[in-house]
Amino acid sequence: MKTIMVQGTTSDAGKSTLVAGLCRVFVNLGYKVAPFKPQNMALNSAVTEDGGEIGRAQALQAIASNLVPRIDFNPILLKPNSDTGAQVIVHGKAISNMEATRYHDYKKVAMKAVLESHHRLATEFEVLMVEGAGSPAEINLRANDIANMGYAEAVDCPVIIVADIDRGGVFAHLVGTLDLLSPTEQERVQGFIINRFRGDIKLLQSGLDWLEEKTGKPVLGVLPYLHDLALDAEDAVAIENTVSHEKINIVVLLLPHISNHTDFDTLRLNPEINLRYVKIGERIKDCDLVILPGSKNVISDLKFLKEQGWQSDIERHLRYGGKVFGICGGYQMLGKSISDPLGIESSNKSIAGLGLLAIDTELTAEKTLSQVSATMTLANESCLVKGYEIHCGVSTLLTNNESQPLSPLLHNKSDNQATDGCISNDNQIAGTYLHGVFDQGEATTLLLHWLDKNIEIQQVINLDEHREKQLNRLADVCTAHLDIAAIEAILKASKSS
Repeated sequence: MKTIMVQGTTSDAGKSTLVAGLCRVFVNLGYKVAPFKPQNMALNSAVTEDGGEIGRAQALQAIASNLVPRIDFNPILLKPNSDTGAQVIVHGKAISNMEATRYHDYKKVAMKAVLESHHRLATEFEVLMVEGAGSPAEINLRANDIANMGYAEAVDCPVIIVADIDRGGVFAHLVGTLDLLSPTEQERVQGFIINRFRGDIKLLQSGLDWLEEKTGKPVLGVLPYLHDLALDAEDAVAIENTVSHEKINIVVLLLPHISNHTDFDTLRLNPEINLRYVKIGERIKDCDLVILPGSKNVISDLKFLKEQGWQSDIERHLRYGGKVFGICGGYQMLGKSISDPLGIESSNKSIAGLGLLAIDTELTAEKTLSQVSATMTLANESCLVKGYEIHCGVSTLLTNNESQPLSPLLHNKSDNQATDGCISNDNQIAGTYLHGVFDQGEATTLLLHWLDKNIEIQQVINLDEHREKQLNRLADVCTAHLDIAAIEAILKASKSS
């Protein structure tokens, strides 16, 4: 197996998207390609068929490679649950919560897991397309590094560095990053890619010539700014709508530890929907639906929600006939109480919920990781939905004030007796543990009919189909604007794993 690694001058330089594009390009060239990210830090994750959890970006890159996501594509995943700590996930399973200083020492152990995955993939694939994390020039993180040059040196692979020109200072970023590397690491860098360029390429040429002369490294291409490229985000929340219409107004609460915000991509992209995020200091106003998203620290985020005054906003919204939907942690928040007796996510042992659904939740040590196919029923209509569960809580349905059980929202396709989530008897409040519940177009139609039975729906988005079109478009852009032949030559010249 040949290995090539994409590193960036900064976070959000475009590494994830570039690797996804190159995976699809090299698959189209006939190679058997696998994506890889030694260490990822993100709250956007995906459940694999082999029952583990990996970063959302690696799941996307697997799809770009025409593969089913697996744990070896992202052996180490860090999910921050505070400003100084994170849940550490090794080979798809959570092993512990660690503060940053403790994890820094643990990286020696983590590297073994990284190399185990690398070597397993080496027996099956021709090309390993690797994504780094952050920047290789973080001096304070160089010791025991497993995410960038530490990994590249361990497996002896070439590196391409990408920088975002839209941020400004692109030449300083590239030259400065290269200068801060050790001599052997500098030698490992085989070229640069500049990302998100707007304007006339002729005006950039003198800078490209200078960069190549200054560093002795080739510029392998300049990718244009793709204004409407819509792919699963690794971590940053996509705040802006691709389209803006006023038929249905939906707001999502932007919680400090929001997770799996890709749940809302189909809603954000849908021409029938105007979706916006309510941020810190803002109030909930004028909408048809309020969504409470998933959270990596549900008790802390519920406290934040209350401090923002959003609880009273939600109660007012319901009094005026609006509707509320909770997903995973957001579903838990809608209940009577949340307890964390083992300190799984927080030092707070319990908190009163919003009291909108008759459920109690207890966080448990064992995390649920599963892919689910189920039937969802809303507004007396039903459709098949597919998604995944990632949570460490167990919610118990109680009885409501009328002493009647709440209606389940989902019935598992393989076992109709197994249910998930619930909907209030007044038909205003619903919740589920299922991430990706709206990814299929039929589910969005169901949601819109729940909000307004008289709405005339002109178009819905199926996320799988949309993603495939975007990946093909990305591959076409990479082929047109990168020197693929040069990148292939770098790959062929590299040592086999």
